[in-house]
Amino acid sequence: MKPFRTVSGPAVPLDRVDVDTDQIIPKQFLKRIERTGYGDVLFYDWRYLADGSPDPGFVLNREEYQGAPILLAGRNFGCGSSREHAAWALSDFGIRVVIAPSFADIFRSNCFQNGLLPALLPEDEVEALMERVRKRPDTVVTVSLEERRIRDDAGFDAAFEVDPFRRECLLEGLDDIGLALRHLDEIEAFESARTVEA
Repeated sequence: MKPFRTVSGPAVPLDRVDVDTDQIIPKQFLKRIERTGYGDVLFYDWRYLADGSPDPGFVLNREEYQGAPILLAGRNFGCGSSREHAAWALSDFGIRVVIAPSFADIFRSNCFQNGLLPALLPEDEVEALMERVRKRPDTVVTVSLEERRIRDDAGFDAAFEVDPFRRECLLEGLDDIGLALRHLDEIEAFESARTVEA
């Protein structure tokens, strides 16, 4: 996994609560097991009209938010089924951080496993930041995992919560496999001793 330190750029205000994983990545796109190629179908039912053309009214399609690495969302983001594809789709689209007042537990865990930071802020602070980026879409938002702070270029400054173990894994770019490989010598020694005993 790519280590996560600081991300800066525009932030997309997705002002919706209870966004579930079927909205993030609809079920018809879950036929593959690769982690890439899902960015085009992120929020498919919201991003595209019936004829397949982009819906100009949907916030992710607006020109001023193109390439934004940060998504602002309402409470209970990522609820619904446990599909890891939701984190893959966000990441493949270019989102590195989702800021929300709360996340579904499995979705939050899938984010950490895929190098995506789910940053918790109180609801009033998320709403304040959304209002700021709506009024000025070129606002630059900076999320520092090292400092555990979210700032913008006009004075917004807030600390966010993150589990210390998960924070360390993101800073080091470690998923579960990477963590296990840190103990490869001990694992091999254990397996060798087990083989001798057998």
